[in-house]
Amino acid sequence: MSARSILVTGGAGFIGSHTCKQLAAAGYLPVVYDNLSRGNEKAVAWGPLVVGDIRDRGALERAIAGHRPQAVIHFAALAYVGESVSDPADYYSVNVAGTIAVLEAARANGIGNIIFSSSCATYGMPEALPVRETSSQNPISPYGRSKLMGEQIIKDHAAAYGTKYAILRYFNACGADPDGELGEWHTPETHLIPRVLMAASGMIEAIEVFGTDYETADGTCVRDYIHVGDLARAHLKALMHLEAGRKSLAVNLGTGRGVSIRQIMDAVERITSRPVPVMYKARRPGDPAGLFADPGLAREQLGFVAQLSDIDTIVRTAAPFFGLGPALRDSGASAAMPRALRAPRGANVNKKRRPARPAVGPVS
Repeated sequence: MSARSILVTGGAGFIGSHTCKQLAAAGYLPVVYDNLSRGNEKAVAWGPLVVGDIRDRGALERAIAGHRPQAVIHFAALAYVGESVSDPADYYSVNVAGTIAVLEAARANGIGNIIFSSSCATYGMPEALPVRETSSQNPISPYGRSKLMGEQIIKDHAAAYGTKYAILRYFNACGADPDGELGEWHTPETHLIPRVLMAASGMIEAIEVFGTDYETADGTCVRDYIHVGDLARAHLKALMHLEAGRKSLAVNLGTGRGVSIRQIMDAVERITSRPVPVMYKARRPGDPAGLFADPGLAREQLGFVAQLSDIDTIVRTAAPFFGLGPALRDSGASAAMPRALRAPRGANVNKKRRPARPAVGPVS
């Protein structure tokens, strides 16, 4: 259909949809393949949508035959660490068997470039900081293990069949489209920054902070937060890297800076002029005090440096999505955002509610 089309599995999800927008701006046609179990159909605005399961190789091959993509960006996966512990079979089915189906469908149709959405969860508990690509990969959850298996399968596939790959290990994805066209909303929402904003807006009672006695500057956990717009741009750079015939690679995508939970809450309060109610609780087993990347290899190999990932920019772009922040008052960004991509209004919660377990299926 187009010599510039790219198959994007999980392209209706958070990072996938932002990447599709950047692909389109660069002159590509993103063809989204997503089962919509957790993705949002209204986020597919820059190319066609094919609804299907990544474990269905026949459906994948029909999508490829119909659109003739020149590469695959593979986001589609299950991505809740806690859920992976309670339901590991689904995680291995989707994240491992699904990846094999994607690789085989691509190989059968002569597609030689694969970009894989991996995770810092493949490292497990870091032995030293910052985390480098040479650090030991010892994941501690079925989710992390499923992503590491995906990496290993892709490398074996490349050795046997000549596939070229870019494996991108994200640290903490966050933020929202600066233009206000896309945002972040998961069911259930487990990511820290959206939950802090939900607490500030009154959508939940309070943010829960697990542990205040870590060996960090303020006692709360430190993580590496990278804006979704930066992640999308890194995928575009990885695609161009492979198209230029350069070697396969596996790189971290982070900033190299750690930001604490307390610093995030302070930023939200300062930018939105709203207090963040908080409930302090005991540490959770397995939570490291700090986790942040060495971004040097991505800079060296891809020319990638995060540009939107200071905490103020992250909060300012995400806040309008939750009805908060000066950007909402000054620019009407949230009003311009498709309703289905905004956080639900009128969701003021005065007591705790347990979110329903989501339907299981491959998403990003």
